[in-house]
Amino acid sequence: VRLVESGGGSVQPGGSQLLSCVASGYAYDSYCMGWLRQAPGAEHEGVAVIGDDDSTIYADSVKGRFTVSKDKDKNILYLQMNSLKPDDTATYYCAASRGPSCSAVAGLNPIFWSARFGYRGQGTQVTVSL
Repeated sequence: VRLVESGGGSVQPGGSQLLSCVASGYAYDSYCMGWLRQAPGAEHEGVAVIGDDDSTIYADSVKGRFTVSKDKDKNILYLQMNSLKPDDTATYYCAASRGPSCSAVAGLNPIFWSARFGYRGQGTQVTVSL
């Protein structure tokens, strides 16, 4: 699976940003798709995931502000980020895991989500500052 992110950049606190991820080269019928991020000096952490049935799971830190969605026909994954905070500054990675369900991360501390995903893109930088 090849994952290519786009849409990163600089934004002021309170602003919005839309990230996209184009997926290709699927070897299996279904995947759990999602977004991870890594802030400077920090570990990777989960942000949001979406299963084949469009069920979603969000990290508590982004609930109510971020929305994950996908266009199945175009194989594009999105992350709409609103009310951005300086703490959201990070490199954001698109990720995929074999299987239709994202239940493996349900109830799991987001710092452990990364290990559940076998595929990851190169990342796109998001910087939130004045």
